[in-house]
Amino acid sequence: MRDTDLYKHLLGLSDPWKVTRVELDVEDGRVDVWAEHGRGERFACPECGTACGVYDHSEERSWRHLDSCQFRTFLHCRPPRVRCDEHGVKQARLPWAEPHSRFTLLFERLAIDVLRETSITSAARILGLSWDEVFHVMERAVVRGQSRKERKPLRLIGVDEKSTRKGQRYMTLVCDLEEGTVEYVAEGRKKASLDGFFDGLEPEQRQGIEAVAMDMWEPFIASTKDKLPEGASKIVFDRFHIMMHMNDAVDRVRRAEHRFRSEWGLDTLKKTKHLWLYAEENVPEKHADRFEELRESNLKTAKAWAIKEQLRGLWENESHVDGYWYWKRWNDWATRSRLEPVVKVAKMVRTRLPNILTYFGHRITNAAVEGINSVVQTIKRTARGFRNQAHFQTAIFFRCGGLDLYPEHRTTHALPG
Repeated sequence: MRDTDLYKHLLGLSDPWKVTRVELDVEDGRVDVWAEHGRGERFACPECGTACGVYDHSEERSWRHLDSCQFRTFLHCRPPRVRCDEHGVKQARLPWAEPHSRFTLLFERLAIDVLRETSITSAARILGLSWDEVFHVMERAVVRGQSRKERKPLRLIGVDEKSTRKGQRYMTLVCDLEEGTVEYVAEGRKKASLDGFFDGLEPEQRQGIEAVAMDMWEPFIASTKDKLPEGASKIVFDRFHIMMHMNDAVDRVRRAEHRFRSEWGLDTLKKTKHLWLYAEENVPEKHADRFEELRESNLKTAKAWAIKEQLRGLWENESHVDGYWYWKRWNDWATRSRLEPVVKVAKMVRTRLPNILTYFGHRITNAAVEGINSVVQTIKRTARGFRNQAHFQTAIFFRCGGLDLYPEHRTTHALPG
């Protein structure tokens, strides 16, 4: 088999395309391949698909292809231009690459596979490309995926903010809780940040949103109430954020008690910070005996922990009514505890109670969003921080957008005469 025939098969070319020349540069570790089409061929207008004759050819371009025999491989061609009666002179679409891409479809698919498993920096090293070249593959993949994505109704969504850089820099994430995908990313965590998401929806889409899980951040609350029909009744304050406040209250009690006891030479609470953050069923076995002794003591911290554990049971109730009476009993205990951090959380829960109890109508949490947040944190860490916010958003959609990222494989765009 001649080398031109071999590379026609390796490149996946079919009539009317043929390989006319192959050059190997062993010293530089590369193979260059030239392709041409036969005479008299007709190609589709990229705008309307009408079969048109070749008008002329553009300047020669090159595309990086999959390595062959460990040699970097490049395809060269002068792309044909067609003249359409309606759209004028246009460059015909090529079967091996997308418009404006410097890589073949097969190489882009490989690059996307590599990017899904590692960072941009590592992918650039593996593929032998620059950071910018690899990022542009990612960027095109996201644009491609978003153009294909069906605008289906969103029933249950989660809203959260994510720190992007030091100095109080944040972004707002909106996720589809049923699919576990990021649907929207905006800079900042202001009311306008979330308004942009709701403003981009059709009226029937906004009507179709049944519930929004969020933390108790006032701008998000205001945006939801303002932009969604009956928005106030659709807000569900996330249980995990509420428990974060309660865990913090327990830790504040522990720190104050530890300082007081240390002044009297007592180190009972020394190195126990993380023990009090565990749920009862998650205490490590190696600490079980010591922790049981601590929580059965007269320590204020043990009392705060018990109140925290009791609050966890709120979301295990069967109905809104059951939840209300459960909260009432818990609130009586918490407010009479005389533990200032615990009392403060109890007041917060009482103030926000209507949108805590909406959980019993929708039973959603931001657990999926928290999972996405961990992926976003990994993206930020492996990229050593994105200076460009738009780049960071692209990476989030690439990893978490649930998008169809791959280019379509095409065989030929020549048409019968």
